[in-house]
Amino acid sequence: MRLSGPALRVTIVTGENDTWHHRPLYSEIVHRARAAGLAGASVFRGIEGFGASSIVHTSRLLSLSEDLPVAIVIVDSEDRVRAFLPQLDELVTEGLVILDAVEVITYTGRKPGA
Repeated sequence: MRLSGPALRVTIVTGENDTWHHRPLYSEIVHRARAAGLAGASVFRGIEGFGASSIVHTSRLLSLSEDLPVAIVIVDSEDRVRAFLPQLDELVTEGLVILDAVEVITYTGRKPGA
């Protein structure tokens, strides 16, 4: 797949303990993005944050919270990302979904056997 030039980035911010049918929500989103043929998806685990509930989640040792924030980032062409949004509407019941216009400079994978 080739990807360059104007694109959309969708970022989903949710909690690492959020689930979809007993599976981590972030994993369900990544697998659905792959099944939809999107260019790629990455999950980033936060060390501290708060959202609409105003509860601070942190990785600090003495904290009672363990539900750390995770961000799932997907970049692809605008039409492919927008076609995927209805799945996110179904999956994300708590959290944040944002879209940004981006420009892809480089999108390359490993060569087979490397």
